[in-house]
Order: sequence, then structure tokens, then C-alpha cells
Amino acid sequence: MIRSATLDDAKAVKELFQELIGRQLSDDDVSNRITYVQNSLMDSLFVYELDHKIIGVLAFRIRENIEENNRFGEISVIVVKSESRKMGIGKKLMEYGEQLAHEHGCIGTWLVSGFGREEQAHPFYKELGYKITGYRFVKQFE
Repeated sequence: MIRSATLDDAKAVKELFQELIGRQLSDDDVSNRITYVQNSLMDSLFVYELDHKIIGVLAFRIRENIEENNRFGEISVIVVKSESRKMGIGKKLMEYGEQLAHEHGCIGTWLVSGFGREEQAHPFYKELGYKITGYRFVKQFE
């Protein structure tokens, strides 16, 4: 079952985020992220629950494309517990994100996936019809 995340889901969401990003997060950090999303007009956070256990997370955002006057749905986070992969859960979460994009009048969906994910995540996205269209450039402030 896919449903909106609540503050009661913070512990499970924290574990999944940590698995995705490879570093520890504080309880407050995750609770603050969930609260932020609950108050956002453009962001949504969903969990995939199976047998009363959260085993997947999807973060979805509406992105206005001002230069072309249209919008895309951004899958800003997708992660499935490592022991629950290859069961079709990631595909269901991606399809859910695409459904949300359709419902919001988007012309498509997109996501960013980092280097180091070429062996597992990238083939998965390509299998679902996603194409590599460019690079993301980042400048971090100190």
C-alpha cells in the first residue's frame, strides 16, 4: 500500500533515507523534513507499506518549467529497503509518481541519480523508459 508519510513514520523514513544517502541523520532532521513536506504546496512524501512495515519511500515534487511554460513531476527521492528490492516495489512507486504527474497536468517526470548508481538504479530507470538527458551542476557554499 502506498500512502502519505506521517510523523509516526519518521523512524522508518530515517532508515530508508540513511540507506539511500549513506550517512546518519538525526531524528529531528527527519521529522523536520516530513513536517516541511506536509506544509508544502509542491512537495509530497509517500511510503510503501507491506505487512505493517515501511519498506519504500517516494518523494514527489511539481517543477514548473518557466522557460517553456509547462511542468514536470520530479521524483526527488525513491528508495526501497535493500532486502526488499527486486520485488516490483520500486516500479510501483515510480508508477505512482507518474500517476501523480498526470493528475497535476505535468508533461512528464524526471529524476536525478548520482554517479555510483550506474549498476543498479540507472538500468532500472532506463527499463521504465527514462533517458539520460544531461548533467546536474552543483556549487556548494561553504
